[in-house]
Amino acid sequence: MTRGPREALWPAAIALFLHMCGAAVAAEEAPAAVKCTFETGTSWSYDAGKFSSKPAAPLTFEITSIDLEAQTAALILDDAHKGALKIVRALNAISYLEVANEGFLNLTTVYDRDPATGVRAAVHSRHIGVVGQPVFAQYAGTCVDK
Repeated sequence: MTRGPREALWPAAIALFLHMCGAAVAAEEAPAAVKCTFETGTSWSYDAGKFSSKPAAPLTFEITSIDLEAQTAALILDDAHKGALKIVRALNAISYLEVANEGFLNLTTVYDRDPATGVRAAVHSRHIGVVGQPVFAQYAGTCVDK
């Protein structure tokens, strides 16, 4: 089946529309830095063939030097630089990926600001190992623009 001139334009029109939608998302204001607080969380460990869980200690840190174009940011913990972060953008959130020196991963996803409260919902996950045993944690919290 051959396409007529109008049908041939549809792929280009769709591509242009999607590009414009992406530009609108990219144009949304992003903070230069956020301070995140996680009051609730659960930590799991694996030992002797089974998982066990316990409440995780509260956690606070800052994400600074947020550069959406370069897809980089910096992690600040206790007022000291602790590591470089990679950025992954979503439609209504930005995820920050930290690869620790040992190769373990930490992931923080910060969602768009809630217009009613001015804060951003956030989720933080840690994937580490202690003495060869898997340990991971999941936190729920909020971030505020700095």
